[in-house]
Amino acid sequence: MENKDYTKSKNLLNRAARVLAGGVSSEFRKLNYPHALFYTHGKGSRIYDVDGNEYLDFTLSQGPLILGHSHPAVLEAVSLYSAEGQLFAGQHIKEIELAEKINELVPSAELMRFCLDGSEAVHTSFRIARAKTGRKKFIRFEGHYHGWLDNVSWGLSAPSADALGTREAPVVYPWSGGVPESTREEFIILPWNDLELLKQTIAANPQDIAAVITEPIMCNNGCILPSEGFLQGLRNVCTEFGITLIFDEVITGFRMGLGGAQKYFGITPDLSIFAKAFANGYPISAIVGKREWMTLVEQSLVIHAGTMNSSNPTVAAALATIQILEQENPYERLFSLGKQLMNGLRDAATKNNKSLLVQGPGPMFSTTFTHLNTVKDYRDTLAADRQLLSKFIAGMHDKGIRIIGRGLWYISAAHTEQDISKAINTAGQVLSEI
Repeated sequence: MENKDYTKSKNLLNRAARVLAGGVSSEFRKLNYPHALFYTHGKGSRIYDVDGNEYLDFTLSQGPLILGHSHPAVLEAVSLYSAEGQLFAGQHIKEIELAEKINELVPSAELMRFCLDGSEAVHTSFRIARAKTGRKKFIRFEGHYHGWLDNVSWGLSAPSADALGTREAPVVYPWSGGVPESTREEFIILPWNDLELLKQTIAANPQDIAAVITEPIMCNNGCILPSEGFLQGLRNVCTEFGITLIFDEVITGFRMGLGGAQKYFGITPDLSIFAKAFANGYPISAIVGKREWMTLVEQSLVIHAGTMNSSNPTVAAALATIQILEQENPYERLFSLGKQLMNGLRDAATKNNKSLLVQGPGPMFSTTFTHLNTVKDYRDTLAADRQLLSKFIAGMHDKGIRIIGRGLWYISAAHTEQDISKAINTAGQVLSEI
């Protein structure tokens, strides 16, 4: 392995720890290798730290940077519109233009509201679903991440697959201290990709279920695609029982295509959440939905508010990002480069006799060291060799390839075929060394 110098980052982390809890402002940043790092700048597919280390970046800031770091047209749009004002506590023209563009592109987006992050938008979707249906509970799936608020901070971690109980009666664990036990009563959790079990559960509790929420692709654990017919089955059963179908498109939105995963798969939910790639790194999210649901917000029967919502810089960034994606239409390249990288990683693993599962649609995918040929739900991911993955991530990082610690990779429009070849060649070296 190469030995990069991280001394300046370590010193800054020690300094930060005196005033920032853990030295960071988000828990996931602690998980960087070899510790939380400090960065100076990013450009295109590269990011640079305070020790002068350069990385070919496949984290893309946990996914938002679909155009790559510091895209000049996005930065220019933000600068120009910020010069006219930052926050008005009122409406402005580009907010309408952004909403009209999303309405044009996203099948479910008849009406919408802008927020700051995905967690807030998810919380709003539950409030709308409960008000619309008069019911209290929502169904969610093991291992699906819908933000860090209390009522979704369950079922995200477990000591082992055996500790999860049966598929019909899953055992869930709070993700954090301080999560009220009472929030466990707000949801029913099920394994993903099991349509028959979902149908049975809903049939047994038809008057309790306000919503079913799902990532249309289980990106946060294993990057698992839906089984054939699963999303359509969700749509059918929700329609049958008057249940709100919510797609959490925080990752898939504007990454699988301009219409999100809902257009890619041809399944239209009642409500959807967009964030991350929405604005290439600026803090904005959206709760979008069919008029029948969103009219409750329109009529103030469901309250949604926020002082910082739809500020000039965030709206300008989102509108510029979407316009660039329309003009450049990078999606064929994103899928092609992603699949090229996936195949290259598989070949490198085979040559080095490593059981590496590479799975996902291409614009994002996961690498997992496991004896399984595929992972279909969260329970399967718990069979992974996490220690070997950590060694792989560390080895790649020391050789200048930055990957999310849980093995999730993102492709941006700034990545090139040369970048893909470099990543494949580096992976081959690391796999031979671990």
